[in-house]
Amino acid sequence: MRVTENAYDVRIRPATAQDAEAVTGVFLASRAAAMPYLPRVHSDEDTLAWITHVVLPTSTDVRVAEGAEGELLGFAVLAGDDELDHLYLRPDALRRGIGSRLLAEVREAAGGPLNLYVFQRNTAARAFYERHGFTAVAFDDGGRNEENEPDVLYQWAP
Repeated sequence: MRVTENAYDVRIRPATAQDAEAVTGVFLASRAAAMPYLPRVHSDEDTLAWITHVVLPTSTDVRVAEGAEGELLGFAVLAGDDELDHLYLRPDALRRGIGSRLLAEVREAAGGPLNLYVFQRNTAARAFYERHGFTAVAFDDGGRNEENEPDVLYQWAP
């Protein structure tokens, strides 16, 4: 199914425990489409358990974007006061302003500067964050993440 909504037809709301399966589906589909070079270090079942028992209940703020039929199109996670830990969209929901709306929600929830990590090879995500005023401040060799993929730390301040 192709998404026909633009960002203004999408409802952004706080995530609930019932969203775990749909959030996991978006996470897995997005990573597979955007970053096929990443090694799969966890099974789908382990990823669902992580979303269910770690991400949703322990993050500062988790927002989901829903389409007109209630289908989950994307999500964003604020960890702590200043880290955008995840922002993922279904592959068919890209370039419709939905990611920008989710990012705006996280910025509002944070109320101040934000930091995030992006894999260096994820040029589409890097361009997205740079368009939104984030600046690359540090590059890593991949030793800090479980995929061992070089990443870059971005920062944004209001």
